[in-house]
Formats: sequence, C-alpha cells, structure tokens
Amino acid sequence: MAGALEGIKVLDLSRVLAGPWAGQLLADLGAEVIKLERPGSGDDTRQWAPPALADGTAAYFLCTNRGKRSLTVDIATPAGQEIVRQLVLEADVLLENYKVGGLAKYGLDYASLSAINPRLVYCSVTGFGQDGPYSELPGYDYILQGMSGLMSITGPTDGEPHKVGVAVTDVFTGLYAANAVMAALLARARTGLGQHIDMALFDCAVAMLANVNSNWLVSGKVPPRLGNAHANIVPYQVFACDGGGHFILACGNDRQFAALVECLGHPEWAIDERFVSNPMRVKHRETLIPLLAAEFARKRRDDWLGILDRIGVPSGPINTIDEAFADPQLRHRGLEIHMVDDAGLDVPMVGCPIKLSETPVSYARVPPKLGEHTDAILAELGYDAVSIAQLRASEII
Repeated sequence: MAGALEGIKVLDLSRVLAGPWAGQLLADLGAEVIKLERPGSGDDTRQWAPPALADGTAAYFLCTNRGKRSLTVDIATPAGQEIVRQLVLEADVLLENYKVGGLAKYGLDYASLSAINPRLVYCSVTGFGQDGPYSELPGYDYILQGMSGLMSITGPTDGEPHKVGVAVTDVFTGLYAANAVMAALLARARTGLGQHIDMALFDCAVAMLANVNSNWLVSGKVPPRLGNAHANIVPYQVFACDGGGHFILACGNDRQFAALVECLGHPEWAIDERFVSNPMRVKHRETLIPLLAAEFARKRRDDWLGILDRIGVPSGPINTIDEAFADPQLRHRGLEIHMVDDAGLDVPMVGCPIKLSETPVSYARVPPKLGEHTDAILAELGYDAVSIAQLRASEII
C-alpha cells in the first residue's frame, strides 16, 4: 500500500538528531529519503556508541535514520556539488543543518538550488535561525534547554535546574520541521513553487513551553521550579508510598478530588474552603500536599493504583524503560518493531506513533550502512561504472 507521501523525494543533508528526526518521519510516511553523508565518517552519531549492534552500528544512529538510503559524497569538491545539484533537479525537499551560510560557499544554498528547481522545499535547521544576534552561534540541545527557560522549571524545587532526560529540543524541532515541510508541499500544490523553511532549535524550545509561557505572559510572575508538581493543578504530582515505591496522581478536577478524599477517609477535605476548588488547592498546596502524602504513605504503590483506578481518579506508575516496553498497551500498539538487515541481523527500533487508516506508515529499510546505496543512486543519475570508480578513487564518494 502506498504511503501518504509516496512520490515525494527528500535529500537529507542533516546530521545528529533534529534534521534526521524530520527525515525519518517523512520516510515512515512514504517519502523516498536519501541521506547524504561525508565519505569515511558519515553522520556523527554513527560513532556515538556503546551501545551498538553486533556490526558496530550505534544505537543512537538507529533511532533516527530508518527508511533512508545512504549516499556518501564530498560536497567540498566540484564533482560532489554536481552530484547534489543533479539530485536536486529531481527532489521535492532538502533538509540541512549546516551553520548559517555554510552551504553557500558550495553553491548549495537555497538561492542557488531554487534557481535550478523552483519547486524545491528547502528546510534549514539551525540553533538560532537564519537571522538575529545569535544566528552565527552553534546550537546544542542542552544549551537550548537552558536558554529557553525549560531547565529553570525542571528539577527539584530546592535543587539545581535539570535537563530533560532526552534531547527534547532536537526532537520537537524535528517534528516542527516535518510539519513545516508538509505544509510547504501543500502550498506548492497550489502555487507550483517551493520555499525556504527557517527552523531554529531556540524557537522550538521556547514554543514547546506551552502553559508555562502563558502563565508568565498573563501574570508577569516568573514560573518556579516545582519538581514533580504542576503549576496550575493540585494535586497533580508524585507521591511516595509504603515500601519505597512512588506513583503519579493526576487529579484534574473537583469531582476527582472529592472521590480521592472520600477513599482516603477524609470527605471533609472536599468541602474545606481551602481545597474546595482547584484554584484554592493551588493557593493552599503547601497545606494540602503534606496531608495527602501522609495518607499515601500508609499503603504500597500497587494498592493505591488499584484503588484509584476503581474510583476513576487518574494515576499511574513510574516505569523504568524495560517496564515501559513490557507494558501490554505498548505491546498492543506495536511500538517496538524489529527489522532484519541484509546480513540477517535483527535491528530493534521504536515504530512511528502515527496511525493512518488508509495510508499507514511503513518501514521499507533499516538504517543504512555508510554509503550503502551510493553506487545505485549514482547509477540512477546516469553515472556508469567507470565514472563511479573514478569518483571513488578520487575520494569524492
């Protein structure tokens, strides 16, 4: 069955995470994605190991390069630049995450390539965007988590700021970029013209702060770091239980709070003027939370999860990664997938979470070996065996 983006050709000149994440999503949705890499070393994440598969492929590389073909080409050479230009003539999308202006010296910037293919959707991913006082600075997820304000609200109230345990700025930027690419393709269907997409990790890191941003804009008060608590909802946090376990309580409305305190044997708390509504509970959280904590310390985690489930109050465990992958819901949804490469090696990955009824995602290729498809792609462009051998001897591919 054809994918939703069947017939769309993408050139992925990006490295590490944000750009490749966008490219992988487009590939899962049916696009043909060609990953252009440096001869010899390729994407940096190929070396970010351990852990790695038995053949040495880093787990990090696997997480973001499914569905692509790999072409090695030295774009610093005229012959390499010509290969890219030939690919651009047939391409719909180009993804790149070079420094601002970095591809102009090779004649591979948007202005140069749109001149030979006006339908090209050209997506640039940088740390701070194509303009502004920081545009020349490199972008690192960790630093952007700090600059955007994300780390200021992450971590224990009385401890140091924490980063999120995964590079969320990169991942969100990849998702925004893929959405932008698809919007540009829809616009092209009307106008016949491509366009330049300017994606910045900094912009996306700020945008993803959602209600935290809104709280600041509306109140003028700097949002505090609340550990596992919620700025706008109480009780909505982690509680400790008997035996050392913890669980998440997500009590989102007054009805749920009344059911909660009823089961705790304190129905009077639901009509206490300090706790009668969510705004009052937020105001008096320092009084309410110790009362709840004392009650939850009386039983074990799984006991509370069963009780709260029966009375309709949202709660859940804090799983380790292995526990998450053993969860029956994850298994049912097919989020763990296994593919087999040409050598018969099992390649475990996390599947795409998008479920389309008529054009479902598909997994056509395992993450490629470096330069695995170079000869085939060049042959499709019209290069014969002798020409390909000469390019390889010259270390252009």
